[in-house]
Amino acid sequence: MSQRKKTASNRPIRRWIWRLILLALLAFLLMQLWFFVQVWHLRDNNPQTTAFMRERLELLRGIRPDIRAQQIYVPYEAISPATRRAVVASEDDRFMDHWGIDLVGLRHAMERNLEAGEIVAGGSTITQQLAKNLFLSAEQSLWRKGQEALIALMLEGVLGKRRILELYLNYAEWGNLLYGIEAAARHYYGKSASGLTRHESAHLAAMLPNPRFYQDNRNARGLQVRTDAVLGRMEYSRTPE
Repeated sequence: MSQRKKTASNRPIRRWIWRLILLALLAFLLMQLWFFVQVWHLRDNNPQTTAFMRERLELLRGIRPDIRAQQIYVPYEAISPATRRAVVASEDDRFMDHWGIDLVGLRHAMERNLEAGEIVAGGSTITQQLAKNLFLSAEQSLWRKGQEALIALMLEGVLGKRRILELYLNYAEWGNLLYGIEAAARHYYGKSASGLTRHESAHLAAMLPNPRFYQDNRNARGLQVRTDAVLGRMEYSRTPE
């Protein structure tokens, strides 16, 4: 076969490859548009559930079909200022300084992981955690992390810091099917989130990395150490007014 005939026979294959690439790109852009519309909707609306809540309920309903999640939404101003500072101190002490992705925090996390020889720090911001909880899943993959980062940028651009922290505080997991600071305050301390003290706030914030374990191990030494660390950092935490 001549070179000219060979080139001509390859053209349909190239055209199909380019069509597939364009279709994949279009699907990706449509997916991002869908996420952006959902984020825009959050400006004035509170979600009934999150992807993370639905995933957990689906898993447990195979054991108990009637099981329900505990979650009570409260506005930002109804949450103790001490609690806001404690959660930022625990989960993202540079919350007010980054734009959804904290490159400084990621570098520090990588350094800690390399030093320890294992994963001991994730480097995810509060905004990234909110993106995962609202729309994604607990799956660990590069694709999920990339999508999480894109949604985090959308959240920062559309909602702003105060709304992001309000949503995070209302949908973070604080135990088995226990979501949001109001439900956590009532469950652990028998009071509203507006009445949480400094120490109570630090204790709840310290539970966030592993809430289901700490729910059953409230006196674990690791939790007490984390609580003391949060208390020490709270003084320097900056949160939206």
